[in-house]
Amino acid sequence: MGFFLPVCHADLSLLKVTCMQIDPALQSKADNYKLLTNLVIPRPIAWITSQSPSGVINLAPFSFFNAVGADPLYVIFSVANNELGQPKDTANNIQASGEFVVNMVTEELFNAMNISAADFPAEVGELEAAGLHAAPSVRIKTPRVTEAQVSLECTLFSTQQLGANTLFVGEVVMFHVADHLVGPRLHINNFSPIGRLGSPSVYCRTTDRFDIARISYAQWKQSN
Repeated sequence: MGFFLPVCHADLSLLKVTCMQIDPALQSKADNYKLLTNLVIPRPIAWITSQSPSGVINLAPFSFFNAVGADPLYVIFSVANNELGQPKDTANNIQASGEFVVNMVTEELFNAMNISAADFPAEVGELEAAGLHAAPSVRIKTPRVTEAQVSLECTLFSTQQLGANTLFVGEVVMFHVADHLVGPRLHINNFSPIGRLGSPSVYCRTTDRFDIARISYAQWKQSN
C-alpha cells in the first residue's frame, strides 16, 4: 500500500551525489551571499511598509523572510546595512515605531516591487514612485499597500543584531486577505505570491504545485 505519488517516488538506493566542498571562511562575502541566496530557495518576499517619525511611508522588499510561529503568530525578516554600513530606512523606522506591515508580492505587483527596491532617499516615499496607494491599518498606525492581496499588520517583538544584518521578529496582529482568496473555514484559494531565487535578480512563480498528505509512523510501518 503506497502513500506517495509516482512523480515524487525515487529509488533512493540509486541516488549517489558527489559534492564539492566550499568553505565560506575562504570565500569573499559577495561569493558567500551568492551561494546562500542561490541555494536556500525559494524564499518568500516581505514587502515591508514602515513609517518614519516625520510621517514618510517607506516601502521595501526583503527576501530573508519567513513565518516562524503560530502561537503567538511570529514572522521574521532581516535587513542588511546600506552601502555606507548604516541601517536602512526600514530598520530605522521599525526601531522608532515598533511596528510594520508585511505586504505579499503577487505577479501583477512585480514591477512595483522592483521599483521600490531602488535606493530612494529617506525623505522620498516609494509608494507614489511605484504607482501604489496606502490603505489604513486596523491595529497599528503604519499603513499597508492598497493593491496587495495579502497584508500582515505586525508589532515588533524583538530585534537581534546578526553581523551586518538586523533580525526583526514581529507578531502578526491583523490579517488583510482579499475576499476572492478566502473560502469556507478560512481555506485560502488561488493565492500565488512570487518567490525569490538566486541573486541578484531571479524569481519564481508558485503556481506549479502538488498536494501530498503527510503519513503517520503507523502508516509508514504498514507500507514497509
